[in-house]
Amino acid sequence: MTPSALIFDVDGTLAETEEAHRAAFNRTFDEAGLNWHWDRDTYRRLLKVTGGKERMRAYAQDSGTALPDAQIVTLHAMKTAAYGDLLAEGALALRPGVAALIDSAHEAGLKIAVATTTSPENVEALTRACWGKPAGMVFDAIAAGDMVPAKKPAPDIYHLALSQLDLPADRAIAFEDSANGLKSARKAGLRVVVTPGIYTAHEDHAAADWLLPSLAPIHVPDTLRELLPAG
Repeated sequence: MTPSALIFDVDGTLAETEEAHRAAFNRTFDEAGLNWHWDRDTYRRLLKVTGGKERMRAYAQDSGTALPDAQIVTLHAMKTAAYGDLLAEGALALRPGVAALIDSAHEAGLKIAVATTTSPENVEALTRACWGKPAGMVFDAIAAGDMVPAKKPAPDIYHLALSQLDLPADRAIAFEDSANGLKSARKAGLRVVVTPGIYTAHEDHAAADWLLPSLAPIHVPDTLRELLPAG
């Protein structure tokens, strides 16, 4: 069935944001006087936990650090601001093929949405950095952060995006980069395109309907190209 909407994960899918997130976390820890530093291996492990506050909570537990929930909320707000600052400094670019696909989808009359565990503020920072416009001018629906009780791999965020779009699952295609995201979209009944990122290339994406290196036209197979607008 020809889709009426494309639903995108954000971090690692629209852009390789995770290094900017990691830098923002470490900047926040320094500013807060917290003796933490997440290197790439540590962050790769923590990415198995979805949600920034949840990652800090998991790391605090693993390292034996007493970190009340109120402090986690404060640190996460600081980290969100730091991430926005980094993106405003030009620390991010969209992954290959993303901009062309979204532009052509808009021209073809398809709806574009995001379904992400990152915060709405981070979605806003990304769209302003990469499109130079607010998120509401790029996406028709934004399901993000704590808008649902259970984060990926639960399907809740995709159910919310579909509800916002007023579409059944068989009228949309999801775009993901991670195993947790893939599980979330599949549980919601969506067909899924996976383009693994630098932090998710080692994961199992065998359940994807399409597994591609990127959304650059050279990598899009005919079976998917027939469903998508020309990029």
